[in-house]
Amino acid sequence: MSPAPSSPAPRSGVALIVRALRRQRRLLACGFPLILCWQLCETLVPVVIGFVVDHGIASGDARRLVESLLVLVVLFLVLAFAYRFGSRFVVRALETEAHLLRMEITGHVLHPQGARTDQLPGEVQALATSDAAFVPTVFRQLGFAIASLTSVVVVAAYLMVVDVTIGLLVLVGVPAVLVIVQVVSPVVARRTEAQQERTAAATGLAADLVHGLRPLKGIGGEGVALARYRAVSEQAATATVGLARSWGHLGGLTAGLSTALLGAVTLVAGTAAVEGRISLGELIAIVGLTQFLAEPIRALGDLSAQFARSRAAAGRIAAFLATPRLVAAGDARPTVPEATVTLETVDAGPLRSFSLAARDGEVLAVTVDDPAVGDALMGVLAGECPVEAGRALLADADLTRLDLDARRATLTVAPHQTSIGEGTLRELIDPDGTLSPDTWADVLLASAAQDVVALHEDGLDRRIRAEGSTLSGGQRQRLGLARALALDSPVLVLHDPTSAVDAVTEQAVAEGLVRLRRRAGRSTIVLTSSPALLQAADRVCVVRDGHVAMTGTHADLLSDAEYERAVLR
Repeated sequence: MSPAPSSPAPRSGVALIVRALRRQRRLLACGFPLILCWQLCETLVPVVIGFVVDHGIASGDARRLVESLLVLVVLFLVLAFAYRFGSRFVVRALETEAHLLRMEITGHVLHPQGARTDQLPGEVQALATSDAAFVPTVFRQLGFAIASLTSVVVVAAYLMVVDVTIGLLVLVGVPAVLVIVQVVSPVVARRTEAQQERTAAATGLAADLVHGLRPLKGIGGEGVALARYRAVSEQAATATVGLARSWGHLGGLTAGLSTALLGAVTLVAGTAAVEGRISLGELIAIVGLTQFLAEPIRALGDLSAQFARSRAAAGRIAAFLATPRLVAAGDARPTVPEATVTLETVDAGPLRSFSLAARDGEVLAVTVDDPAVGDALMGVLAGECPVEAGRALLADADLTRLDLDARRATLTVAPHQTSIGEGTLRELIDPDGTLSPDTWADVLLASAAQDVVALHEDGLDRRIRAEGSTLSGGQRQRLGLARALALDSPVLVLHDPTSAVDAVTEQAVAEGLVRLRRRAGRSTIVLTSSPALLQAADRVCVVRDGHVAMTGTHADLLSDAEYERAVLR
């Protein structure tokens, strides 16, 4: 059901809609003719009723009356079944395409290389829900537009046969009404796009605030968050009211013009009947057709504004799918077994002539004077930050062109911000279910996560809500560390893995982490200012002004007053 990963994403909203029509062409090829058949049958109902009057009732012939009534019954049967099955095909195409778009958005997010976007998670969620549902509504718009246009042409043709004056009135009047309505439609279209954008922003912000509610309460930031959401929500509300007003004006204009036109048609038809130019049955048919025409005219008048909503949603999805990959990838693979990381005079963001070498099996601590430098270093090691100059190597392979499978098998980069999904502790730490009981014990001990397990009667089978909302910040951090250690990667990079825990737990993590990684002969790089981790590490690199200023053991480096002030607390 999901599109092939290799298929390029459309670069515009219109291109995405065209692709959607192409992907669902088989279902639409079955649904559109049936919808057209239904609309034509709806159109013919007044005509057949007029036929019953003229050829059945007025003639006084019972047989002809029964025959004409049978024609009416068959017409209603075809009408009912054509709509039922036509709608089924169109709705199936609509829901299938919405599913494919949701899967495509999800696949873009979950791709091994990630997506480089500044959109909030809540905004991406809105893309995969409301926007993905809006795009394929163009199927219904297109199907009913074709059917409505055809019915107007059929009505005009019938009226031309009955009375040329009435036919010309419809042929000229309907396009005139539509042209006038289209003058107003662009205003509605612009307000539709603005309303969707503001509503998506409010929805995304609300989702993110709910996920981060506990940390907000912890720092007393509820008031600021509420004020921010209130401002965004008020903008969305204002846009929604303005859009509703515009739709009201558009609907009123369409109804007023179509009523005037159809009133004129009815007046001319009544005059023609009085003068004897048309029969009673034809008059009944014309009056019924004028009432029927109101709906197709309204549908055609609203078409451009409705299409704007689908196009705006499609444009936002296309823009998101066009975002570049976060992690660089190539075909480089290490050809030697050593788990080493080497950065040679690397320039990347705030990193300048940055050189660092993590030896095989070593625990290397890195302390920085600027958080931006730490983020840049993590970005280089994760393949997310491009290297402007110098070389970054994993063993003997270029880190910026590392094959994705080789990266996954060799290197784990655990960011400071721990992302926790929904599931049991067992599933979150060991999703593949491959850890042995002994390894479980080692991982929980090294991450000091045994407390998290012991706090609940279900132990490892305790269910955790999305974003770890049932855990404290320190518990989430230890859970994330346990997950990283469970992978047992030859090279593990950690960013402040103990910043949310108390001093006693910090010491336990430092001892357990170093013990586990040394025993396994694995290389570990830890960006930290924790005295416990710095003390436990084999070496410490001190980074100042974007480059490595000093290297040595924690004990040796304490002779430097600036280092001592930075790390002792």
